[in-house]
Amino acid sequence: MLIRSQKSAHKVFALILRRMRAPLILLISAYAISIFGLVLIPGVDDQGDPWQMSFFHAFYFVSYMATTIGFGEIPYEFTDAQRLWTVISLYLTVISWLYAIGKILGLIQDPALQRAVTENRFYSSVHRIREPFYLVCGYGDTGSLVTKALTRRGLRAVVIDISQDRINELLLTELDVYVPGLCADAGDPNTLKAAGLKSPFCVGILALTDDDHTNLETAITGKLLNPSLRVICRAETKSTHDNMASFGTDHIINPFESFAEQMAIAFHSPELHTLFEWLTQLPRTPLQYREPPPQGKWILCGYGRFGHSMQKYLSRQGVSTTIIEADPVKTGCIDKCIEGKGTEAITLLAAGAKSATGIVAGTNDDADNLSILMTAKQLNPNIYTVARQNKRGNDLIFEAIKSKHVMQHSEVVTLKVLTLVTIPLLHEFLKQIRQQGNEPAKQLLPKIRQISNNVVPDIWTLNISDKAALAVNDAIGNGHRILLDHLNSDPRDRHKQLHCLPLLLKRDNKTVLLPDINTAIKKDDQILFCGRHGMAELMDWTLQNHNVLNYVETGEARPDGYIWRWFARRQVRRAARRTIG
Repeated sequence: MLIRSQKSAHKVFALILRRMRAPLILLISAYAISIFGLVLIPGVDDQGDPWQMSFFHAFYFVSYMATTIGFGEIPYEFTDAQRLWTVISLYLTVISWLYAIGKILGLIQDPALQRAVTENRFYSSVHRIREPFYLVCGYGDTGSLVTKALTRRGLRAVVIDISQDRINELLLTELDVYVPGLCADAGDPNTLKAAGLKSPFCVGILALTDDDHTNLETAITGKLLNPSLRVICRAETKSTHDNMASFGTDHIINPFESFAEQMAIAFHSPELHTLFEWLTQLPRTPLQYREPPPQGKWILCGYGRFGHSMQKYLSRQGVSTTIIEADPVKTGCIDKCIEGKGTEAITLLAAGAKSATGIVAGTNDDADNLSILMTAKQLNPNIYTVARQNKRGNDLIFEAIKSKHVMQHSEVVTLKVLTLVTIPLLHEFLKQIRQQGNEPAKQLLPKIRQISNNVVPDIWTLNISDKAALAVNDAIGNGHRILLDHLNSDPRDRHKQLHCLPLLLKRDNKTVLLPDINTAIKKDDQILFCGRHGMAELMDWTLQNHNVLNYVETGEARPDGYIWRWFARRQVRRAARRTIG
């Protein structure tokens, strides 16, 4: 990284020298001729005696004369010959300076120099990062959301995008942490290396461009140049997904498959689907209560990548679908779909919109999707609607349509990435709770609603390590039996419980789902909690402070500080003397 930064600085310096070679030579020559002429031409002093100007005086005079400052003739008045030479030198040096200034202005506007300076600034910024950071490839709708969410959580990021407009948008966005950005091809290994791929502080690479091939190249480069790095990629086609999986990409996210899978869960396990939403949405936003999708006959408008995924998962739930597609030949549904967009009432009527229980507007055009839903609601006001939103800027009109579900691929990918990056144990919890079916989720929802006060709860992980839980580790080392119940007690009043729930306990690569509060904690345990905002800070007080931990464990409030401990000992001695007396 340092070598790359030095090379970039050398490139800037070399480019400046190459562009400024001619004006520098002209300026040096003009100064040399002017100075040399003033030294050779004889003058007279104040006594009328012959006098020869020294090189120092000549250089001093030409320096302010060439810039037209005009201090006057020094150290004595000039002769006519000296004044004539001064006039010649004045025009010579001023013209040279005008030429040089023009070249400097042209150099400042030179795209090559601007590119070199930008790269040098970028490499220097990345080199100065001395804390864990994620390399975000792609700053479109998804990448910008992910970057903003990472910085809100205090994490560092470095961004690469092929579009200069997007990098300019990054520079103009007010983020909580400075994020270096570079306009370059994320699929180029040299670019990734220069952006910190091999840095010891780089903990992961997020390939989130809108081009599957670029994401594939990024994943391959990441795994080859830094095998220990976590690689999380976006893939919207099955072939790319399978290719990435073949060489061990850590996590592959297909927004269409992810959304369709969640919709399938909503059909057979609505409470489980609600639990997924509550735990993966942005914290401190209102909890959403969605009406579960009904069984019956559904209409699917658009049979592209999203339509394929929806049809596959709906059929697994035993839901019959009628497909409407504008280009049946291209999508391969000639014999099983109605040709059309679905924006016209006649097409929807042919698909049975009046008797259908649900409709999915899944084309790649937002205007068409909105038109489909509006037309379908006119034909069947009770129809259950699901919409695909392609552009993030259309949030306002998609909110106005009041669809039951809106699939915005950037949000789907962002929430999945944040789950994997910021709280890895949450991903493990969601995977395990899904295997348990709908009943555990049904029992958990009222508890989450109660502790969170009807807003999306905060999610955090406790690491029982010397750094993160000094007091607890010391107590365990001294033979104390510390329970989850102790951590869940309010450090201000041990008889009250904090508004939080333990979701998962990980110990020695084994996990316990929804652990009991009477479970004993061991060193190096990892515990996933959800709860109201501010509970994590209160819990951290118990983890780190020996006196607080002793209070929630025994009820004994020890005095803290030398003066209070001296006062407590004195009170004990007085009480003992009164007892003896």
